[in-house]
Amino acid sequence: MKTFGVGIIGCGNISETYLKLAPLFNFIDLRAVADLNMAAAEARGKEFGVRVETIEGLLAADDIDIVVNLTVPDAHYEVTTRILESGKHAYSEKPFVLTRDQGEALRRLAGDKNLRVGSAPDTFLGGAHQAARAVLDEGQAGRIVGGTCHVLGHGMEAWHPNPDFFFQPGGGPILDLGPYYITNLVQLVGPVKAVTAMASAGFKTRTIGNGPREGEVIPVDTPTNIHAVLEFANGALITLGASWDVWAHGHANMELYGTDGSLFVPDPNFFGGQVQFAGSDAQMQDIADRGHPFGVVNHPDNDTPKFANYRCAGLADMAAGIAEERPHRCSLELATHVIDVMTAILHSAHERRWIEMTTTCDRPDPLSPAQAQALLRSA
Repeated sequence: MKTFGVGIIGCGNISETYLKLAPLFNFIDLRAVADLNMAAAEARGKEFGVRVETIEGLLAADDIDIVVNLTVPDAHYEVTTRILESGKHAYSEKPFVLTRDQGEALRRLAGDKNLRVGSAPDTFLGGAHQAARAVLDEGQAGRIVGGTCHVLGHGMEAWHPNPDFFFQPGGGPILDLGPYYITNLVQLVGPVKAVTAMASAGFKTRTIGNGPREGEVIPVDTPTNIHAVLEFANGALITLGASWDVWAHGHANMELYGTDGSLFVPDPNFFGGQVQFAGSDAQMQDIADRGHPFGVVNHPDNDTPKFANYRCAGLADMAAGIAEERPHRCSLELATHVIDVMTAILHSAHERRWIEMTTTCDRPDPLSPAQAQALLRSA
């Protein structure tokens, strides 16, 4: 089994998750970290026992095959470009880039250099969402004709010590949380054909509620309350509500309505949860995940874990895809299409019109329990 050396650029909050979970997986060996802030890199390196590099040193390192881009969203395109130009495969946190054109430019560069690019989210590979996929692929719900999904809350300022970028262009609930929902919709229903939306910002400022900047007031310069309708290539019309202006609500995360039944999907931000299905008799039934390992509760890492967390699954699947010469599931094409959808939603709201997609993609292959198990190291 081939193992790929992995390095991380960006040692902020999300790097802890990658450093903790990467050892669960075959095909990858996380060897080094780097950051513009060397103190942050040194702290992560000491905490997890990995080598610390400058960014230039990491990109030049012979033992690093794949570089994971965990920088802030506004830097994703520039950093991923540098990774590819250094001759290494790239895997990015979401959002992959901030414009469709940036995604297309990276696609051309990766093609020219015969390199792979992957992107989070990989939560759609979780046991719950693969169980939902099986229901649809087996035809139990018939053809999906409609649906709703909601990601509603009150933003990150209460817990994040530096939440500024969430409320600036490039942030907001569509670009920050939309990737989980829209990626899962694409893997379940297929590519999007057109969108329309309206948007607003319910609060002009936010107050930081945690850390050394607690009490500091920051401006809101991007929409935080967005309501969209997505038309899919198969004809389905699905409503998406994404807001950080909501204190409480009673909406389900995701419901898909088919010609033969309705499918109820748990939060796409997580790998696990309970999938339910109701056929023409309208009787709700729980759907088992068929022993999918990415549905097993494992987090937090203590005696009473509460949910399933297998981030790095998409990274490991990309490494396996390179080794096995097959497409990887968290692909550049999928990520670029999702960016196209999200930015079209924001443009539609600003311009108050329908917008047709200019990209498309195939549904990523399903990930069976056996295929997921092959990505995991033996206990």
